[in-house]
Amino acid sequence: MGNAAKASLATIESLQAMLRVATALVEAGRRIDLSGLEVEAARLCSAIGVMAQGEARPLRPALEALLRDLDRLAAALPRPPEG
Repeated sequence: MGNAAKASLATIESLQAMLRVATALVEAGRRIDLSGLEVEAARLCSAIGVMAQGEARPLRPALEALLRDLDRLAAALPRPPEG
């Protein structure tokens, strides 16, 4: 795995930790600010977008796990009131 992929993997792991903390906070009834998460996710996407396919491919399992963590957070977020 090249340096860019290693750096991206570290970012993925950091984002996963952020998502898990955010999910725990939401489940405890706390409000969260997702702006930092959005910035880091955008940086990650940009970094992976310029990698050669072969270099990025090993990141797929970690990215899929990140997506599952994001889905868990989304499910935990309160729904906005209708009306």
